[in-house]
Amino acid sequence: MPCTGSGSSIQPTSGAKPAAALEPEFDDVEVVTTEDVLVEVLNAMSGAGAILRRTAVNGVQAILEDENVRVMGQSHEGFLEGLELYAKRPDKGYSHTDCVSMIEMRRLRIRDVLSADRHFQQEGFTTLLVSGGR
Repeated sequence: MPCTGSGSSIQPTSGAKPAAALEPEFDDVEVVTTEDVLVEVLNAMSGAGAILRRTAVNGVQAILEDENVRVMGQSHEGFLEGLELYAKRPDKGYSHTDCVSMIEMRRLRIRDVLSADRHFQQEGFTTLLVSGGR
């Protein structure tokens, strides 16, 4: 389940679950993300100070080592496909990373995304988290 580093606060609402409450439900699920998403996380923490930067590095390394997480690599083809979707949605606020994730999700027939980003809903995906913002 690709997810984005949306930066929005995640707020449970009626029927929605906080991220920590979802963890037991993923015991037998393969989580899928992309290197683009991991880069987005690292970029977001790049100027946040040494402690948060180290936390981001540790988190990304843990994801890369987790046998229940499949990380889809970056490629020139994937970049171009993401760029094409990005160009086709000038009225949306999709990031290029969102577009790459959406392309991969369609390719892998993934419908659910562990994100609160409404952009995924706009493209017909089911977001498993709810946001107070985006």
